This record gives sequence, structure tokens and C-alpha cells, in this order.
Amino acid sequence: MLPSLAVVDDAALDEHRPPSEHPERPERLLAARRAVAALEGKASIRRVLARPASDDELARVHTPAYIDLLGRSAGKWSYFDADTYLAPASAGAARLAAGGAIELVNTLLDGTIAHGVALLRPPGHHARPSGAMGFCLLNNVAIAAAHARARGAERVLIIDFDVHHGNGTQEAFYADPSVTFVSLHQFPFYPGSGDVPENGAGDGRGFTVNVPLSAGADDAAYAAAFGRIVAPVASELAPSLVLLSAGFDAHVADPLAQMRLSAGGYGSLMHVLKGSLAAGTPVGMVLEGGYDLDALQASLTASLDALLGGSPPPPPGSLRADTRHGLELDRALTGARGFWHL
Repeated sequence: MLPSLAVVDDAALDEHRPPSEHPERPERLLAARRAVAALEGKASIRRVLARPASDDELARVHTPAYIDLLGRSAGKWSYFDADTYLAPASAGAARLAAGGAIELVNTLLDGTIAHGVALLRPPGHHARPSGAMGFCLLNNVAIAAAHARARGAERVLIIDFDVHHGNGTQEAFYADPSVTFVSLHQFPFYPGSGDVPENGAGDGRGFTVNVPLSAGADDAAYAAAFGRIVAPVASELAPSLVLLSAGFDAHVADPLAQMRLSAGGYGSLMHVLKGSLAAGTPVGMVLEGGYDLDALQASLTASLDALLGGSPPPPPGSLRADTRHGLELDRALTGARGFWHL
């Protein structure tokens, strides 16, 4: 029997269109759809319908003032900041993307399928509770995690491997011990947050784990990060649900960053993660960045294939991080050891 994969997608998400040339463009979803199509014959695809998130669902993460502002922005051309455009259909697409992430969670928590991916845009992890930022209008993964909590999931784990730090997601759950946020990202880099001492507040202390890596981190550095920090945290937490903020812009070909991951490297990370989780733990992937279309397609295919139990790709040429990135991992490990048995 083929493994099953839930896939959330909607053609209306393509209508979030930039007014001029922009990295966050509809063609990204075409590449993501090709990635899923490449799994035909390896997986049984279950299509899940997206639907617009309600105000109440959005308000678990975003402020009423921002929800109102986004609603009043429907039908207009504008910019929230220098990076974040608003087309006439963008507000509707953002609400549909957030609802799609919620429906992915519903499908996974219903227990009939263990793995899924939501092909969403605009992306979400920079969107703060009070506003848009960095290509992102609504924080899809945070809204999904908050919905999981509302449904009774006791321990939600968000792993963000987009090359940019998920500052909006971190802010949403910084004092919340029920949602653990682990982020690997290029640092120092946009948006400027995500250093090791940012580890939560109040009851949430320790439930934010940042793994900042300098430019040039490759498959070996990321594999070491997952093996030494991400997988042990996931194993100790024993989450009810894992959500992946799946950005593929740490790929060596991506034009917006300076990391050196390969598509096979992403697949290796998913194998490491899957091995750290109890059998049957639901894992949902929510698309974030990734701006080289070929790299996005290949990396997403490799990641999904790994989650579904495909053969692991060959290990990177070196199984050890280089000295510089090894020292950075030592620093992140030391910071997390105050809260986790690493």
C-alpha cells in the first residue's frame, strides 16, 4: 500500500500577484505543484480543500486592529512595507492560505493520515500579531498551531528551516509553553532576530530554541544541527503534532541568501526528524520561502519523499560541520542545555 499524503492547494492563491517583478510570485506554487506531482506512484495523494479562515481563527494570533486593516485593504494595490505588496486579491488569498493551514491540521488531527503539505502563498512566518512583514500577510503556521491547541493538541512543535528567522511565529508563542518553536536560519540576516539568547519569556522560557548559523552552512552543518539539537528536542518533547515552516531558500541556488543546502540535504534532514518522532506522530509541512523555482521543486520533492519513507539520499561529502559552523552549533547547544537534555 502506498503511503498517504494530504495536500492543501487552491488556484485562488495564485491571484496574489505582484505589481512588478518580485521574488514572491505565483510561479512558486507551480513549482511546488510539480514537486507533489513527482511523487505520483510513490504516494496516495489526498486533496484537502482550503477555505477562508474566520476572524475568530485569525484572532488567536493576530490583533483585531490588524485583521480589520487587512480586510479594509481588499481590492487595493498597496505595500505594507518595502518588501510586502498587496494586490487586489491578496487579502482574500491570505485568509484562504490561513484557512488552508487550519484544514491541514484538521486532517492530521483526525488521525486518518499522518503526513501533509499545504502549498500556500503568501507565506507567513514573518507576519507579526500586529502586522504584515517580509512578504507575509498572515502567519499561516502560527494560526495552524493555535488551531491545533484549540482542538486539544497538548504539545505542538514548530520547526522553521526557512533561511530567514521566523520572527512573527516566535513573537506569537514567546511566552507559551504549549508551542515549542525551533528555528534554524542564517544569522546575522533579515529580519535581525533569532539569536541564541532569545529563548522565551515567563512560562515559555526554553520553549523557543534558536539555532543561528552564519552564511555558507552546507548539508553537513544542517545535518549536525538536526542531529545535535532539533532531533533531541523533538524526541524529548514527544509532540502531539509537528508543523514545519518549510522554506527552501537555504538551497545553494537561492538568490536571496547565502546558504549551501542541496535538495538531497533537505531530504536527509527529514529522515533525521522522522527518526526522532514516535511512530504515527502527525507532521504537516507549510510552505514558506524558496525563490529559485528548480531548487524549490527538487527540495520539496526530496523532503516529502523522505517523510513518506523513501530511501534516504547519500550523506553529504563530510559528515561533520566545518569548524566555524561547529562552534556556532556549540553555542546554540549550550544555550538550549539550560532547558533540554542535550
